[in-house]
Amino acid sequence: MTNINTMGISIRFIFAILLVMATYNPTPYSYVSWVLSVFPNIGPVMALSGVGLAIGWAIYLRATMRSLGIIGVSLSSALFACIIWLLVDREIMDIANISLLTWIILVALSFILAMGMSWSHIRRRMSGQVDVDDVDQ
Repeated sequence: MTNINTMGISIRFIFAILLVMATYNPTPYSYVSWVLSVFPNIGPVMALSGVGLAIGWAIYLRATMRSLGIIGVSLSSALFACIIWLLVDREIMDIANISLLTWIILVALSFILAMGMSWSHIRRRMSGQVDVDDVDQ
């Protein structure tokens, strides 16, 4: 069985944030901005990059949905939505600042994906329960 530690969760978060930010962010340096700047003249490098990002998303989303499930993803999303609401309510963050709100949402999405990649390991460590996928054959 694979043990999980802070370093493992951190690495999963770093890869999640790289995936999310490479796909979209409010700067001109993202895949979405790149495609929109030249559309419909998409070349092979752009297509290859898109397929690579799609593979990364498939891995992260599948692991997150299998590990957290729809209820876990919904609760995680609700948690981050409430944190944003609290920041706005306490006037720490201005809701009119769309760029800041976008960055916060992208980081929150990265946290959810990283927890989805790590949750089976964390649950096994906390409860001793093993997922069916984890059993050696």
